Amino acid sequence: QVQLVESGGGLVQAGGSLILSCTLSRPTFSNYAMGWFRQAPGKERGFVTTISMSFGSAYYADSVKGRFTISRDSAKNTVYLHMNSLTPEQTAVYYCAAGERITTSTMTVGEKYDYWGQGTQVTDSA
Repeated sequence: QVQLVESGGGLVQAGGSLILSCTLSRPTFSNYAMGWFRQAPGKERGFVTTISMSFGSAYYADSVKGRFTISRDSAKNTVYLHMNSLTPEQTAVYYCAAGERITTSTMTVGEKYDYWGQGTQVTDSA
């Protein structure tokens, strides 16, 4: 069974840093992308970042550029989200997603991803 397992969420002080990780177990495709979405209280889920597991190309929402960095370990089917200078606006449930047919035109569309993690809470304690 294909699963996405996330870890690393928690409570962090304003301006602090946090690293989330997500591992895709038993991938059924070789050329795919993994990314992160988030949903803040009372808001819709939104795109954060995505990376091509084959080529390493990374893309970010404007709201996190310069603050978040996504990286990958393709051998482990794992991605990491490095979050720096966190603010209360970053408080949300962060979801990991993986998809085979993700392009630059579809990467921000959650419905285009095939698998989702259970979500991990990130809270800025300011």
